[in-house]
Formats: sequence, structure tokens, C-alpha cells
Amino acid sequence: MTIEEMRLNYARGTLDKLDVDPDPLVQFQKWFQQARDSDPPEWFEVNAMSLSTTDAQGHVTARIVLLRGIDDGKFVFFTNYQSTKAQQITKCPNVALCFYWPHLQRQVRIEGQVSKTSRQRSDQYFQTRPRDSQLGAHVSCQSAEVESRAVLEQQMAELKRHYGDEPVPCPENWGGYAVTPTQFEFWQGRPGRLHDRIVFRQHDDDWSIVRLSP
Repeated sequence: MTIEEMRLNYARGTLDKLDVDPDPLVQFQKWFQQARDSDPPEWFEVNAMSLSTTDAQGHVTARIVLLRGIDDGKFVFFTNYQSTKAQQITKCPNVALCFYWPHLQRQVRIEGQVSKTSRQRSDQYFQTRPRDSQLGAHVSCQSAEVESRAVLEQQMAELKRHYGDEPVPCPENWGGYAVTPTQFEFWQGRPGRLHDRIVFRQHDDDWSIVRLSP
């Protein structure tokens, strides 16, 4: 089978304007819970989302990050504040998120503005991470060039000796971001590529709901 021949028929569900909750956050949480409860493969991370950012010149980059919470309607993730994504966020706080749940043939796209979480929120989450992940945050100068894998492993070993059994502090250059949504799109795959697309657009404190052509 060639790449051109690879295709799947989408027929797992439907979506209409009358089906969705008037609050897009409630609708998202409903779909997110269904994605968790619908027996996805063990390797599949339901909270994985693509994050797209852009710099001042309009250069766009995208990567997968993990949703780590929804705080007061804001989508929270954590990263190194010296990474490429963080540098781009500093220049342009407009970002896009995309969740894809292929086992339900569903996708959710979110546009919004991002800002740092409080230091307390970052410290709180950091202490819930596995210890190796805590140490890895100290080792990594994310997005910077590194001479070899051996250099990283050596630094990791040194940090393990340094901290021993002591708590690992959250690095100052590591922490959370929170995305405040301004638009949601709920996408349900349909036969013949006539997909259902229901969009919520923010107007002051209200949301308008429209259907888009596939």
C-alpha cells in the first residue's frame, strides 16, 4: 500500500450544533473524559496536544506537549523557559493547541493567548514529577546544542550524587504556561470527508456557535 492509498473511513460519530454544550470548556471536558473512558491503547496519551508558536518574523514551530491541568478555564502545560517555544511565546503570546483522538475520530483545536503560571503552581507540579524527570529538568538546556548523549548522562549522574536522597528543587528557568482560549473547534470525522466542524468564538463574555464547511 502506498502513502496515497492509505485512508480510513470515518464513521464513528456525528456532531451537530444542538449536540454541544453552550460552554466550550464543558464540551471539551466531556470529550476529554470520553477519550479516556473509551479504552484507548495503553501507549496512547489522551492528554497529548500539539502546541504551535510563532516568532516575531512569523516563523511557526509545532511540537507535542502534555496537558497537565485546566485551571480556571486555562489549559496548563510545563516546559523550560529558555526553550524555543518559550522564546517564541515571549515574542508572540498567540498560540494554537490541537488534540487528536483517533480512536474516536475526533479532534479539538484551540486558539488563545498564553502566559506564565505562578511560581507556586510550577513548584507544586514539579514536586509531583518522577525524580528522574526532576533531575532531567536541571540537566536539560532545552533546544540548545549538546555535544553528545554521553554529556547528558554524565551530568545526570553527577546530579544524582549531588542531591542524594534530598528533595530536588524546581529550576528557576522551568515552569508552567496557561493558555486562555479565545476559540474552540470540535471536529468529528464523517464518511465521504464531510466532517462535522462546530466552532465556538468568544465575544466578550459570551460564545457564538457556528458550523464550518469541511
